[in-house]
Amino acid sequence: MTLSVSGGTLLFTLLLITRLLENALLNAEVKEGEILPPTIHKLMKGYNKYLRPFFDNGPVSVGMSLDIASIDTISEINMDYTATIFLRQRWTDERLVFQGNKSLSLDGRLVELLWVPDTFIVDSKKSFLHDITVENRLIRIFPNGTVLYALRITTTVACNMDLTKYPMDKQTCTLQLESWGYNINDLTFHWTRGNESVSGLDTLKLAQYTVEDHYTSVSEAIYETGHYPKLVFHFELKRSILYFILETYVPSSLLVVLSWVSFWISQSSVPARICIGVTTVLTMTTLMMGARTSLPNANCFIKAIDVYLGICFSFIFGALIEYAVAHFCTLTYTESMYGHHMHDAFDDEMNGIITTIASNSNRAKRRKEANAAANAAAAAAANSAPVEIALTPSSPSGSEPRLEAPPEVPRHWCFTVLAVLRKVLRRAMNCCHVENPHYIDNYSRVTFPLSFVMVNLLYWTYYLYF
Repeated sequence: MTLSVSGGTLLFTLLLITRLLENALLNAEVKEGEILPPTIHKLMKGYNKYLRPFFDNGPVSVGMSLDIASIDTISEINMDYTATIFLRQRWTDERLVFQGNKSLSLDGRLVELLWVPDTFIVDSKKSFLHDITVENRLIRIFPNGTVLYALRITTTVACNMDLTKYPMDKQTCTLQLESWGYNINDLTFHWTRGNESVSGLDTLKLAQYTVEDHYTSVSEAIYETGHYPKLVFHFELKRSILYFILETYVPSSLLVVLSWVSFWISQSSVPARICIGVTTVLTMTTLMMGARTSLPNANCFIKAIDVYLGICFSFIFGALIEYAVAHFCTLTYTESMYGHHMHDAFDDEMNGIITTIASNSNRAKRRKEANAAANAAAAAAANSAPVEIALTPSSPSGSEPRLEAPPEVPRHWCFTVLAVLRKVLRRAMNCCHVENPHYIDNYSRVTFPLSFVMVNLLYWTYYLYF
């Protein structure tokens, strides 16, 4: 009996709480209805926000305009930009026509009661709607049923960049607006004032860029599910090169000029010239590494700044190689001069020795010939018979037999080609031969600066005008 009374009391309590909650909800609805103005309350009566305007009478025309509040960052590494925009959309809803000559500005939270276009930013990586202190939305209804819907959005949008002329490049980025679910049969987009529909760029200040040009266009997005309305805003950004001239181009050029100082230092000052060459090479390497830290490396762009740094590095490295060549030629020249004098002295000594030996041998031959003639005369006198001694000289002196030259052996064509190549290489070496190695520095003082000036003219002409 006690249990049944307790169960009945619990059930009665639950019913009472439920009744109180229902009354509270009804009172809240009544109060919310009382807050709405009579005109809006009348308009909202029977309004279905899930059906678009002109549901059975053709597509809804939505006009758009943009106000660029700021472009915060432009990233070459991520190839995107972050911008804060005011997006304004206008369309006509025949269900919201009311009597009067003044527009109605509503709280942004009442947008949940109205139908709005399903507009989205195509290439957006990350976006958010500002909500401090409340959601930054604006709803304004005009007597003819026109609705103005404004939003404040910060979005990060992808922008494909061509960095081959960095830092003398120009980038064209876009902001594309499309409808997510309504195709061109249900919804159409248009710019309210053409190119003037976008404002704020004239007063925009960017760190590295200046906005050179901007324009708008209307197109269609074609997907597998159909054709959708699309609005595109194009803007062209030109990079300011002054920062890079002061940060990279001037220091690298000065390093090249510094490497030429070694041409005016004596070749005997080996530590001084080596120190200048190695120091400039290492400094240029550090400068090249620092210039690449803020740029993308994965897409293998050969940028204009990389080309210039490579040119400067080549000239600096060439100045170091020039001293190595000049020093080597100096050592070779000194050894050759010493060797030439030694060879001349050796030839003189050998000529004297050979002359002495030849004179002694001639004397011995004459003595032998005299003794042989005396012996022959004595033998002839003893035998009383004429003896003819015939000498057939085969040499100018008549004392040596003539040796016939061996027949020439025909050579193979390979040996002929090798001989020709040897002559050509010998002539080429003679053309490159430097009579005095100290002239190498004199030539370098002229050729290096002239070459660097010519390369700079070609570089700046190509990247600025082509």
